[in-house]
Parts: sequence; C-alpha cells; structure tokens
Amino acid sequence: MEVTPLPGIGVRKDFALRGGRRIGVVTHRDGKIELIVSKSDDPDACLAELPLTAEEAGALANLLGAPQLVAQLTEEHRELPGIHTRQLPVGAGSPFDGRTLGDTALRTRTGVSVVAVTRAGQVHPSPTPDFTLTAGDLMVTVGTSEGLDNAVKILKRG
Repeated sequence: MEVTPLPGIGVRKDFALRGGRRIGVVTHRDGKIELIVSKSDDPDACLAELPLTAEEAGALANLLGAPQLVAQLTEEHRELPGIHTRQLPVGAGSPFDGRTLGDTALRTRTGVSVVAVTRAGQVHPSPTPDFTLTAGDLMVTVGTSEGLDNAVKILKRG
C-alpha cells in the first residue's frame, strides 16, 4: 500500500492490482472520501472516482474486511472439529444496541467467544466486556454451531 500526501487536498492511499491499475481512497482535509481507480496506462490518472459518505465508506469496509477476518479464522480453525467462526450482526432492534458486550453474557450463556467487532470499517480486536455495541456492528465470533445459533437468538431477543 502506498500513502501519498496531496498538499492542500488530503491523503491518497492506494495499491496496485494484478493488471496494473491502482485502487484506493482519497481522504480530503474537509472529511470527504473518494474511492478511486486509476487508468492502467497511467497510474496517476483516475479512470473512476466515487464519492462516499463516512457511513458508505464504513459499510464498504465492513463488506471487505469482516469476511476476510472470518475467512482467516475459519482457515485457522479448520483442523479443530466442532469449532466454527461466524459474523453476528447487532441489528437496529437488538436489545443490546447501546449496551456493553458484557451485558450480553454471550460467553457465559453460550460458550461463544467474541474475537473482534467491526464497526464503520474499523476492526476492534479482542473487545473487553465494557465495549459498547452499536446497531450495525458485526461481531466476529468463535464457538460451536449450537452456541453460535443461541448467540444469534440472544442478540435478537435478549
């Protein structure tokens, strides 16, 4: 990944794709965010610019980041029979929206461990019991199939 200061504008962070194009993000000093794709024959010229709100950027990061984290954990646990990794969303109607992870008592009630929470594109690894959950969070969890199914029910109903 390359980080390029853009004087008077902000910062460009991008990386090269296999075909030679670059894809990245420009974060402007005023808070605007743009997803950019360069031309294959000129990495400094943009083929496409897509303005994103902070919420849209967070949603995109969750789409890209959380599945990779889950895939990595799944791979690491592949040789451990009975252990599964799953993303559990904190829905808008969840009784735990605005409450702490400790309030869920997931580990005590289901044996499920929360190894990370992704929020607005940021991964919060190993959240402590005082970590406050928010609707839209994705909890990356590890446990048995039965425990994970029960955790889903708890997050929905309390």
